[in-house]
This record gives sequence, C-alpha cells and structure tokens, in this order.
Amino acid sequence: MYDNRNTRLTKWLNDAIPPAQVAEWAGNSVAVLLATYARCIEGQLPDLKRRLETAGDLPERPSAD
Repeated sequence: MYDNRNTRLTKWLNDAIPPAQVAEWAGNSVAVLLATYARCIEGQLPDLKRRLETAGDLPERPSAD
C-alpha cells in the first residue's frame, strides 16, 4: 500500500500539482512532503524556465568578461 501512495504522490508532484495541495491530500505538511519527495521531482525545470522567461523574471547571467 505504501508503494501505491509513494507512486501517486510522486506522480502528482511531477504533474506540477502545487506541493501545498499534494501535502493536504497526503495529510502531511509541505515540509515533510518535500523532505521525502523532493528528489523524485523531475522534468519541470524546462517549463519553469520558459514561464520565468515569459514573465521577464529570469535573472540575467553575469557576463564572463
């Protein structure tokens, strides 16, 4: 049963459901949820970068002078 729970929580996080919502459904705090599952979250970085670039909030890289 724990494997099913682990799989479901990991899938929700990887589907970009907000951690606060997943934690509520799991009956955990966000801190406990992320401490347990943060290493399982993958594949969201390209989407996050795209969203930040679109919003103009992506920090500039320092120039290599």
